[in-house]
Amino acid sequence: MPRKNKIQEPTTPQELSKQNDKDVQNPAIRKYHVNMDSKSIVGLKKRRLFLRIALGALLAILVVLFLVSMLITKWGDLVIEVDKPLQNKGIVLSTDPKFETKQVALSAKQVQNVTNITYTWLPTDLDTSKDGEHNGKNYVAYTFYCRNEGDEKLDYKAVLDITGVAKSADEACRVMVYKNGEANIYAKPQYTDRSKAEQDTTMFVDDKVVMTAKSTGFKPNDVDKYTIVIWIEGSDAECVDEIRDGWVRMKMLFEVLDDEGEKPFGDYYDGKIEEDTYNYAE
Repeated sequence: MPRKNKIQEPTTPQELSKQNDKDVQNPAIRKYHVNMDSKSIVGLKKRRLFLRIALGALLAILVVLFLVSMLITKWGDLVIEVDKPLQNKGIVLSTDPKFETKQVALSAKQVQNVTNITYTWLPTDLDTSKDGEHNGKNYVAYTFYCRNEGDEKLDYKAVLDITGVAKSADEACRVMVYKNGEANIYAKPQYTDRSKAEQDTTMFVDDKVVMTAKSTGFKPNDVDKYTIVIWIEGSDAECVDEIRDGWVRMKMLFEVLDDEGEKPFGDYYDGKIEEDTYNYAE
């Protein structure tokens, strides 16, 4: 006669609690179950900590790359920028006369290992040969355009500043600025007599300002062309050994003018561009 299957009685909550207590007291269970769970938790915490460190390091690298990118794109060796009020009026810059690319800040690369030259050694077509950056062996040359893309006629000025100097390199520096084909050469006054200009030059406005260029009645779609050329003039009496490895920092800023010929916002401009460096070596 076949045996009947034994019907298993349901486990009560009290019995289940006793069994769990018994399992926990078992060394094997404690070794391979409870201890393994602790190790897993510790491992998980370590992995999370490592992940946070890795993400922090990656974020730091991205920040550094961003700052380097800003330095490269906005803090070049010759910086030209439009201030915020003038930007709002529609003034844009470009190295392309057709303005296929439009910017409010431009910069040119540094010329390495330059030596002194003289004006007569410069090419005669610096204003017409090429747009954008066209540096020579011992000079900086940069051609760009400024256009009014706003809806109103306005007045502006462009101010070329010296923002830093080492080893008095600015004493022998020459800056030639073309505006719409007309060139002027600027230099600091003679070192021995500050009331006299260097030969064939216009004196800097002061120790910090090289020159200013004003445009009045600048109508919508009007374009001004600029070329900036910088070199160390070998015929200058201050072109001496002591200025080797010196540098001059410069920046040109385009500013809106009010009726009295001054900026309506004081010294405010939306620029985070720092000073640019020209290294003058032997």
